[in-house]
Amino acid sequence: MRGLRFGSTALLGCTALGLANVQAAERAEGKRVEEVVVTGTRLPEQLRDFAGSISLVKGEDVTVVGSTHHNEIMNRAPGAMIQRNSGQESLTAIRSPVLSGPGSCGVFLFLENSVPIRPTGFCNVNELFEVNSEQAGSIEVLRGPAGVIYGSGAMHGAINVITTPPGDLPARSLALEGGPDEYYRGKLGLSHKGDATDIGGVVVATHDGGWRDSSGIEEQKLNVGLTHRRGDAQLGLNLAATNLQQETAGFIQGFDAYRDQAIAESNPNPEAYRDAYAVRLTGSYEQPLSDRMHLSVRPYARYSRMDFIQHFLIGKPFEENGQESMGVLTALDITAFNDTRLLTGIDVELAQGFLKETQPGPATDGAPAANAIRPAGKHYDYQVDSRVAAVYGQIEQPFAERWKAIGGVRYEYVDYDYDNRMISGNTADNGIPCGAAGCLFNRPADRSDDFSNVTSKLGLSYEVTEDHTLYLTGTRGYRAPDTSELYRLQRQQSLADLDSERLDSIELGARGVFGPLSYSLAGFQMEKDNVIFRDANAFNVSDGRTEHEGVEYELSWLPIETLSLALAGTYAKHTYDFNRAVEQGETIVAGRDVDTAPRHINTARLNWAFLSSAAAELEWVSVGSYFVDASNANKYGGHDLLNLRVSWRATENWRAIARLNNVTDRAYADRADFAFGNYRYFPGRGRTLFVEVRYETK
Repeated sequence: MRGLRFGSTALLGCTALGLANVQAAERAEGKRVEEVVVTGTRLPEQLRDFAGSISLVKGEDVTVVGSTHHNEIMNRAPGAMIQRNSGQESLTAIRSPVLSGPGSCGVFLFLENSVPIRPTGFCNVNELFEVNSEQAGSIEVLRGPAGVIYGSGAMHGAINVITTPPGDLPARSLALEGGPDEYYRGKLGLSHKGDATDIGGVVVATHDGGWRDSSGIEEQKLNVGLTHRRGDAQLGLNLAATNLQQETAGFIQGFDAYRDQAIAESNPNPEAYRDAYAVRLTGSYEQPLSDRMHLSVRPYARYSRMDFIQHFLIGKPFEENGQESMGVLTALDITAFNDTRLLTGIDVELAQGFLKETQPGPATDGAPAANAIRPAGKHYDYQVDSRVAAVYGQIEQPFAERWKAIGGVRYEYVDYDYDNRMISGNTADNGIPCGAAGCLFNRPADRSDDFSNVTSKLGLSYEVTEDHTLYLTGTRGYRAPDTSELYRLQRQQSLADLDSERLDSIELGARGVFGPLSYSLAGFQMEKDNVIFRDANAFNVSDGRTEHEGVEYELSWLPIETLSLALAGTYAKHTYDFNRAVEQGETIVAGRDVDTAPRHINTARLNWAFLSSAAAELEWVSVGSYFVDASNANKYGGHDLLNLRVSWRATENWRAIARLNNVTDRAYADRADFAFGNYRYFPGRGRTLFVEVRYETK
């Protein structure tokens, strides 16, 4: 690990214990706060035993928030900021700047029941809409490298959406919700619990007319699970499917344009759309082999397709992409003598993905020189077969009564076999050059690439008392280059000689409980090497460097039976550590902030059970100012939002929830950017009321 400077600005941060929603009856009886179980190592364990930062969002929070976009629920975790673009699109930050562009999604791992939803090398920045966060049993946000267990992609962090086991689902549930702009949503759940077999499922269907012009959505998601118990063994099968048909609204242009309601509601790209669907089938086999040995095997198969118009590019080409993949994740958990714990396994994955880009006619919406290098016809048409194999092991060794040492290592091999299915080179699809400047698109000849990576983790934890734990970890994260970075080249680059990105992290943390007050704190210092970016020649290169340091906190206070307060936040600094001219004429200078990296992100939630059958939550969300370009010449001022949610349980089976988002009707931007000499925004929505009625039977 390169020498890390654990600066004074990176001392403490926190992760949620998820205690804000402990039932009032438990508080009144003075019971100890329930233990929180997480799956940061793929297998369930107590949060207090996990040496790292992980936040848990519980199923009750998912129900009350009733998010119309996944950022509304996932941004409750410190260190995370998911920006909403148009419709269900998004960009992600976890202990990082908000990252965009080809391959940027590869530094985050998105999981469903601890299984990645996309294969290595085929990520999409918008892929979080493929999971059913609207009906999740819980959501875990891991912050910092988790590559020893999860491999390539779990570099800055991971989001694990966990479905409710069929045995825990209500026998019948139905929810109907309405809101402005023809917003309607229905949720249905059914389950059957047997002596040996449980089966159940949930489905959500959404129609949204869109608050911006030509921005409607039709979306459906399905999850079906089956659990079968045979002796000590448990077998499971889970089917997940999603379908999205979206009219996409583009950026609005001009400084502070989001403050003008007419401009905010407009859509400069009424022709834009995004259609996508995905299916995943996951099995599980859990078997205690002895009192000290447990085996877990998770085979899976995945399929996804997406097509959309790239309305943000000159010529507005169409893109189609997709993947089919299968694999298996294994884990053997062994407790040996002296309470030594060994977690080890082998992971294997096979995938085939494709990408096509086609421009329907001559480009006419740019300058003459820009139009000339973008010919009509096919720009890209390629397929990539990939193979991934990994072996890992992690040891936890208690010593000296209250201490525990952690050490882990993973070796992973990634192989891509690229097949260009059209003419190679820097020409139009008929082989004709685009003039002296050449075409914008360059298609490499068939080739193969492989990457071998080793990641590691070292840590110490100290149990100060039964209720308080300290930990110190040093970890390395990595990601293999994405296939789009290797094979979707431009101009005169016919070969992208890229290395795997690598991130070294050191973290100091503490968590515990003081009576009604729970806390979790962490500070981190990280250095990232081989950062992949597009230089001034539009070449994909991998010699960038960035530094990241910060503090994260989460506090939960239960002063009286009917009142609770939860606070979460981050102060972080993300800076460049190299000098370079990059695409669009910007210049990166070491020490400057990475763009779209607010230093302050904070949330607070006040929960008040004002009646025995009714409760309210007032939420404050604060995003600090941030630079919107690499040169740090232009800035977005940040925003503060208030959200109010009121829940009333009329009977044991009937419940109503009202949600008033953006109570003060604040004008703000979900995303701010500066490109091509102008500010551009995805505007945030004004004050909006949604009402839901729910029926459940046990």
